[in-house]
Order: sequence, then structure tokens, then C-alpha cells
Amino acid sequence: MINNQLYQSKYLPIFKRLGNHSVFALIALIVIGGATRVMEAGLACPDWPLCYGSFLPLSHMNLRVFLEWFHRLDAFLIGLLILSKFALSIVWKSEIPNWLPKTYSLLLFLVMVQGSFGALTVINLLDSYTVTGHLLIAFLLLITTISINQNLENNEIKESITWWRLLLFVPLILTLIQSFIGVRLSSTWSAHICLSLNKQCLILDTHKLFAFPITVSILSIIAVSFYKKSLFIKNWKYLTALVFLLISQIVLGVLSLKTNLNEPIFIIGHQLNASLLIAILTTLIFRNPFFKKDFNQSPISQIVGINS
Repeated sequence: MINNQLYQSKYLPIFKRLGNHSVFALIALIVIGGATRVMEAGLACPDWPLCYGSFLPLSHMNLRVFLEWFHRLDAFLIGLLILSKFALSIVWKSEIPNWLPKTYSLLLFLVMVQGSFGALTVINLLDSYTVTGHLLIAFLLLITTISINQNLENNEIKESITWWRLLLFVPLILTLIQSFIGVRLSSTWSAHICLSLNKQCLILDTHKLFAFPITVSILSIIAVSFYKKSLFIKNWKYLTALVFLLISQIVLGVLSLKTNLNEPIFIIGHQLNASLLIAILTTLIFRNPFFKKDFNQSPISQIVGINS
């Protein structure tokens, strides 16, 4: 358990604000990456890390180039942000919890791996497994960042909640798996082939099938929270957001198929919803479910778990 005195450190609010920005930037990175994939802009910049040999390729700028360029810019800024947090944690090591520098070093390592996968994505001409690995690292960065935010917020957990966390892990893992299948679906063109020629439908059918256990697991969490009234009372905003995102995720998935994947807005919204589902589930796993938060916080701040 982290000593309460450490929570009074004057430097912790800085890490909390940086953590807040990191979550926003990571969700944006995942969504922009999905938009880049949907718009077939993954190779709009043929070189790496620059784009057409320039940091800002204005002479080649169009929608696809902008998406790929902005995706790389966001990733670069996230790398700088995490490097800054790691450097500050070393400088202020004696004034902050001793687990912070270690965790930030893990984040820094994941950023380097993420950058390597980004380079391989271009070098390997959007190889499906490389693209899937790229998304996996992005989700690991998001999950790790949110866990840090929540550990900075938590003070003392006076009641055992292991069973609650295990229950929440089920839809989190299922949503991650479904997201990876979704990337395989788009990066191998399996969805278009299935919808157009009724061939290679296994990946699409598997992706649709995972909607059922995810729905059941999330509704089970809601039911358990109703049974344990204190859980619902202290976490109602997160739980309500879960139900809303689950419904909208199903609707967006159906609309994507009904339009034969020809409406990017539905597919990008589907990716955004998946990212927010993962963010909320991770927040619920790592936060103290009985810790009374500031209910005047904005919904986004509630999801991130950091005070403004």
C-alpha cells in the first residue's frame, strides 16, 4: 500500500495532469489509426519516420497523407509526453511513490516497441500481423496509462474487490480479442470479400460472434452491481457509460455491415467505441470502487479517472 504522505506530494498533480493528456492522446491515436486504415492511407507516406522526406509534407498534402502524417505526429507527441513523465519521475524520485519510475520505464519501452511496429507497418507494406501488433501495443499503452492514473487516485481500499476485478477482466479481454479480429478483418480485406463474394467469411463471422459474450459479460456486471447496491451507487456513471457504449457499438456494427463497409464514419465510430469500452473497463478494474469521486467532473474526466 502506498503511503498517504506520498499522495500529498506537490509533484503528483503534475503526473495526474500529464496522465490525463496521455489517455486523450492515446485514444485519439487509436481512432486516427483506425481512420487511416479505413481510408487506405497506411502507405500515404511511403517513407518512415518522415513523410516524403519532410516533417511537414505540404506539397504532397491531401486527406490520406494528412491522416497518416497526423497519426505519426500524435504518436511522436505521445512518445515525448511519456519520455517527459519518465524523466520527471527520475528527477523527483524521492518525492513520489517508488513504483512510478518503474512503471514509466515500462511505458517508455512500450512506446519504443510501438514505434518499431509503426516502421515495420510501412516497411512490410501493411502486413496484417504487423498492423494487429501495432494496435495491441497501443491498447497496452492505454491500459497501462489508465492503471497508473487510478493508482495515483486510490488511497486505501478497505474492502476486498478481487472478485469484482476478475468479473471486469472478462469483457475487457473479450473486447480486446474482438478488436484484434476487427483489425484482421479490415487488413486482410476479408469483410469485403465475404460481403461481395460470400467467401472467406470465417473472420467476419467470428467478429460478429464475439458480440454475444461481450454483451452477456457486461450485462452480468450491471446485474451484479444492482445486487451489490453500493457498487452501482459509487460507479453508476461508468456502468451507465458501459451500457450506452455497448448499445451504440452494436448499432454501429450493424450499420457498417448494412452499408457494406462503405461509410467510414460508422467504422471509425466503431473503433472509437471499442477504445472507450476498453478505457472504461480498465478504469473500473483499477479504481477503488468505493472511493467517492467528484461527481461534478465531466464524463470524459470520469472515464479517465483524473480530476481536472
